[in-house]
Amino acid sequence: MTEEEKEKAKATAAAGVGAGVGTAGGASVGILELAAQGTAVTGFSAGVVIGVSAVAGALLGLAGYGVYRSIKKKQQR
Repeated sequence: MTEEEKEKAKATAAAGVGAGVGTAGGASVGILELAAQGTAVTGFSAGVVIGVSAVAGALLGLAGYGVYRSIKKKQQR
């Protein structure tokens, strides 16, 4: 495996972990928030909240990995 392939694999793993965390967070916090507002929680609204949370988590995971890479590159110089 080349270094470029290893970096791509790490970025993919970071996005996957972020999506998993986002999904779990969306499933718990998002649905409770909808219920607290008195909004009827349907399968569709729950799916939207969980989906948006998964995307947000994946983006945060990639951003965190990008920060890690930039710090790592600075230390190698």
